[in-house]
This record gives sequence, C-alpha cells and structure tokens, in this order.
Amino acid sequence: MPLPTLRQLEYFLTAARAGTFAAASAEHRIAQPSLSNQIAVLEQNLGLRLFNRTPRRLTLTDAGRQLLPLAERAVNDVIELADFGRRVKGIEEGTVSFGTFNSAHLYLLTELIRDFHALHPSVRIRVTGLNSSEVADAVRAGDLEAGLVQLPVDDHDLVVSHSVFVDQVVYVSRSAAHTREPVDIETLATRPLILSEARWSQDDPLRVSILQRAQAAGLSLHPIIEVEFQTHALELAAQGVGDSLVSYHVGRSVIAERGLNWTTLEPAVREHYAFVTRRGGSVSPATTEFMKLAHRVLARLATQSPLPA
Repeated sequence: MPLPTLRQLEYFLTAARAGTFAAASAEHRIAQPSLSNQIAVLEQNLGLRLFNRTPRRLTLTDAGRQLLPLAERAVNDVIELADFGRRVKGIEEGTVSFGTFNSAHLYLLTELIRDFHALHPSVRIRVTGLNSSEVADAVRAGDLEAGLVQLPVDDHDLVVSHSVFVDQVVYVSRSAAHTREPVDIETLATRPLILSEARWSQDDPLRVSILQRAQAAGLSLHPIIEVEFQTHALELAAQGVGDSLVSYHVGRSVIAERGLNWTTLEPAVREHYAFVTRRGGSVSPATTEFMKLAHRVLARLATQSPLPA
C-alpha cells in the first residue's frame, strides 16, 4: 500500500478544519480539483472514506475522526524534524563534545566556555580530558567529537589540524640562582626535579623530548618526585621541595602569585597544539563553532607571551 504523503495529510487536515474543499484549496493556493484529487488518492490508498460529502459542508466519517490525531502528529513530527535541523545548523540547540588536557582550564577553557555560552546560551557544553593521549583515544573511539591535543599524537584514524597554538616549557625554581640563565640537559640532570604527568610518562611529549636529550648526551634523568598535575608540581616547587618543568601558559599565574623564578631550556622546548577529529566522523555545528572560538582565544594568548619566538 502506498504511504500517505505529507501534502495529502496537510490537505486532509485543512479540509477537516475548513469544512469545504474550496476553502482548503484557497488556503493552500491551489486549484480545488487538485486538492480534492489528492484527498481522493489518500482515501483510496488507505481503503477508507474520510469525509461525508454534502453540497454545503464536509463532515468527517468515523475513520476520518480516528485519522485526525494521527495525521496531526505525523505533520507536527515532520515540522519538528525540519525545525530541529534548522536549530542545530544555526547553533540554537546542540551539545559541544570536546576534549583537552587537564591544565587547559588554567588559561583557555574558562574564557572559552564563558564566551561561547554568552554567544550560544542554549547550547550544552561537555568538555572532558586529562591528557592528550587520552583525548586522542576518546576522539578515535567516537566518545568525543573533537579535541585540542599536544603534538605529536598517534594520528591513527584521526584528522590532525595544523598547529593552532605554540607554548614553551620553562624551568621553575624558588632559587634565583637556578634560573639566571637557560638550563641545558647537563644542568638539568643535576637538579632535584619534580615532574608531572606521572601516569602518562611514556606518552607525554615533554617527558619523551627530555629523555631523548638525556640519552643523546649519555645522561640519565631521575626525578625525585612524580605527580599527575603540573599545578601540583608547581606548588611543590613554590614550597622549595624541588624544581620543575611546566608549560609557560599553564604556570604563569602560579609563578607570578608565588614569586617563583623561571627560565627557558637550552635549546628551547616548544609545545605545538592542534585540533583532532575522527577520520570519517562528523562534527556537529555546535562543536565546530566551539573550535573556531577556541582558535581565536588561542591567537589572543599567543600575542601576550613574553617568551622569545
């Protein structure tokens, strides 16, 4: 049996409300025979008579009265579906599904989420993640639509954007003498180091970079303390427990507040960040707009850095 069309259901509902085919056809701005014919086709396909036709007025048959709420629901569902597409496309509804590293809230996420919410107050925002490797895995698995990660990252089944932000690792200490000049790998090997990212020590780009430098120089690095978060390492450094390495933008507020001293590494260790999405996956308009705004916020941050280029 052919399925009723949306147009047939709309004509049926209008005729039932207006009471005549003439009034219904005028409302839809079509010829009366065309509307009457579509309703006749609907009745034929359903095998039911929907109207009692009299010279003065249409009245619904019992079958027509039973069809009325079903037709209204079907038309409203299609209208809601079309409106849903419009809302999502226009970022009126939807959910941001985004991942990034745990310390991003210290210099990026608060401003980013605040500004995005001000622009799109009806959009839900879900931001998760502890480490770039974890975020990449979540995007790859489809648990997140997109993420901001530190490079390099395993790009299997991922689309990795160009670098959208560059940070730099700095050496932090309570001792001014330890930060009078850039710190090379030979000096680093002699210092009491507190390193973060303890759980991901094999995947953390900074750890990997420093380890490669030490191996190339025939040295070994043995941190005295390992913790999860850079902020925790900074706090321990502020209390004189040891020295630490931290991304400048992550540590800048704590460094200033706690009177810590800092310097760069020699040669410099720069951290490149990029957006990742799942290869072949889709990214909602809400998450796409969130990424665009993140790019603009990161661009502003880049102009505020005192680090050498």
